[in-house]
Amino acid sequence: MKPDSLSIRKRYDRIAPYFELLEAVMEGLFFKSWRKRLWDKVDKEGYHILEIGVGTGKNFDYYPTGARITAIDFSPEMLKQAALKRDRKHVAVELDVMDVQALYFADNSFDTVIASFVFCSVPLPLKGLKELYRVCKPGGQVLLLEHVLSSKPVPAWLMNRLNPLVVRLFGANINRNTVKNVQSCAFEWVRVDERSSDMIKLIEARK
Repeated sequence: MKPDSLSIRKRYDRIAPYFELLEAVMEGLFFKSWRKRLWDKVDKEGYHILEIGVGTGKNFDYYPTGARITAIDFSPEMLKQAALKRDRKHVAVELDVMDVQALYFADNSFDTVIASFVFCSVPLPLKGLKELYRVCKPGGQVLLLEHVLSSKPVPAWLMNRLNPLVVRLFGANINRNTVKNVQSCAFEWVRVDERSSDMIKLIEARK
């Protein structure tokens, strides 16, 4: 694992036991409804799903019934929290430690690849997105829920100024241009959900 990835993984390992508490307010006010919208977009046919960056398992409540789901995270300590929640809630999911920048899966393995608030923490986001494209089946979908750099000059300036501090503390970037990064990949089409806000984007892509 490269130094950047290793340092970010260590930060997430450190905060894993407190992660849900740290995000409880934002989760309750905003993120839960966005997660439901994200998972509602999963195709009703072809239920082999890969979740990238499962974290502590915040998406478990939205998993489609009967789906075959594999979920990965590069933080072993976050994955431990997910495993505890999986066992407590009896969720059918296979968990594995893996870096999105170097997935172990074969080409064209999954009908749907899905991630929520992940690419803010990936050191080389384009490399990670190309891996999502690679493991997605032809005709399959990639669904992303991401916070991005504001399109408004003043908030964007502030986010860029604060970003180094946020990265040092939490390992997450708050100034990524994830929509443009997805559009630069080889997908047949990319669409941003019309309900997306200035800084939270629900992105749909089809291979």
